[in-house]
Amino acid sequence: MSLFITFEGCEGAGKTTQLKKAGEFLRRKDIPLLVTREPGGTDLGQELRNVLLNKSSLNITVRTEILLFLADRAQHVGEVIRPALERGVVVLCDRYADATIAYQGFGRGCDVEELLGLSNYASQALVPDATILFDVPPETGIQRVNGRVLPEDVQEGADRFERERLSFHQRVREGYLWLAKHEPDRFYVIDGTGSLSDVHAAVCTTLEAIFRGKNVLSSHFRT
Repeated sequence: MSLFITFEGCEGAGKTTQLKKAGEFLRRKDIPLLVTREPGGTDLGQELRNVLLNKSSLNITVRTEILLFLADRAQHVGEVIRPALERGVVVLCDRYADATIAYQGFGRGCDVEELLGLSNYASQALVPDATILFDVPPETGIQRVNGRVLPEDVQEGADRFERERLSFHQRVREGYLWLAKHEPDRFYVIDGTGSLSDVHAAVCTTLEAIFRGKNVLSSHFRT
């Protein structure tokens, strides 16, 4: 039996770094593993990622943005995630459907119920077994990304979402916390403001709890 675990969080929450370290942790336990991401987990997805995150693509409408993310997800699930799960592989994914609700639903102000239906269609109704949410204040996350809090302007290197105003990132965080509150059995919320090693330790403890709770490959965690 396989597991599908997603890593979520606002900009600068540290999820990508922690995902990499989590992959190393699981591989040391000889767990069959696939680490992937959204957008960009397929060749097509990488092309879509280039468009979605490119800071010069500032005239993308909200509906276009949503549909591009959903196209990436449909391809990702069909080409990568579902086949891996069917092979019995554990899948760790950097962002998934919850990001659509947090960013486009809460951040952009789009209808959450409509987005849930669209995302359900794009993902073939594939829901993660567990989601690890790294929670940090938006001010902290943006400082990490850009080196300073950005109320109005941004640094040249920021992508389309990192360039958004602080109020946008505050709404995104609200969206993630709303999701965690409404699906407590799936979400594991980790304080992302700690040191790299402290957060990693929390992630490892969480992963062990997930595997044992799902009774999947739990023997790999026996001491």
